[in-house]
Amino acid sequence: MNLTSTKDYLTYWTILLMGIGISNIGAWVYLLSLNLLLFNRTGSPFSVIFLYLLAPVAALFTNGWSGSVIDRKNKRKLMIFLDLMRALMVCTFPFISSLWLLYSLAFLMNVANAVFKPASMVYVTKLIPGEKRRHFNSLYSMVTSGAFLLGPALAGLLYLHYSSETILFITAAAFALSAAATLFMPDIEAGGLSTVTASFKLRLRETHEDWRKVRLFSKKSPSVMIIYLLISWVMVVMATAVDSLEVVFSKNVLELTNSEYGFLVSIAGAGIVAGSFIQLLLVKWIPLFSLIRWAPLFISGGYMLFGFSDGFVPAAAGFFILAFFISFGSTGFLTFYQSYIPVEMMGRIGSIYGLFEAALVLAATGVLGLLTFLLPVKLVVITGTISMMIGALFLWEYVRKKCSSLAPVS
Repeated sequence: MNLTSTKDYLTYWTILLMGIGISNIGAWVYLLSLNLLLFNRTGSPFSVIFLYLLAPVAALFTNGWSGSVIDRKNKRKLMIFLDLMRALMVCTFPFISSLWLLYSLAFLMNVANAVFKPASMVYVTKLIPGEKRRHFNSLYSMVTSGAFLLGPALAGLLYLHYSSETILFITAAAFALSAAATLFMPDIEAGGLSTVTASFKLRLRETHEDWRKVRLFSKKSPSVMIIYLLISWVMVVMATAVDSLEVVFSKNVLELTNSEYGFLVSIAGAGIVAGSFIQLLLVKWIPLFSLIRWAPLFISGGYMLFGFSDGFVPAAAGFFILAFFISFGSTGFLTFYQSYIPVEMMGRIGSIYGLFEAALVLAATGVLGLLTFLLPVKLVVITGTISMMIGALFLWEYVRKKCSSLAPVS
């Protein structure tokens, strides 16, 4: 389906971005509320750490088959279904007393998240014409960045008046509102949702063939997938691994107080806001390959400045730089993905490569965590940021050599 009028674009973009914003804010409030609910019940920091490990484990469990379901199902209806399921699951958390049952439900929430993200990506790609995707992606980056700030801030305000249990109910309402917003979006493809059993049978029958197709596409377009993997290495794998040591580094190495650390995070938030607005204004004049060459390089540079810092000021400068360029990198990656991955295979490619990405996140985070038992934390963080910069430099040079030979598919 192609939208033909300016009114169509403004209406549907507003609804879609509103749904994305509400869903992302809800996800942040849910995560923080569940963290506090767990900590209040157990008093154990490990209970919270274990909760964070569920996301990459769920991705490992889900990504091998979810693309087969996504590419064969009605994306709009799937997104509505997943939002409603997440709302229902969040509503049940306050009534669960068993810790392991709570973790099991949190795992299912992460499975739903792992399916929702690539499904929404395919839907957006089919809905938005190629010439307008970069503009939409810049708005998308600004909305998701805003949710990164508004989510924790809203959670903090809610905690002044409500308990964790009550806030979880409010979060469930946010997911339900996201589903309601998606109801007003156009249905751009025929077909409905089959039952869970039918989807499972489809997965068993089709997954092997889908893996073969993804492997063939990777052989046919190796440059596209190498760029994809290098971007993932810089902006997801190593960023997540280094972020896992952020609090320890700030408290033990930089010796920041709680208020100073809070201010440091606020500076990163300011960088995200500033970068989001600047890239929204400039993105249509910046070539796509310039975005994916330079943004990861500056993000890595910000992380390195943070890793080598010995005080608040250089750490804050590093935080601001990396946060400022996150929106540029996100817009570049989304546009590249939508332009060079066939839309009919986007779900399968995203989920299967997401499987390897999740494995790398677990491995990199685990390696850096183990190194903290052998080396000073600062040296471990520096090692992580150098690995990130090496990946960014490889990406910069590889894109410079290959960009002229790549042709978009959509």
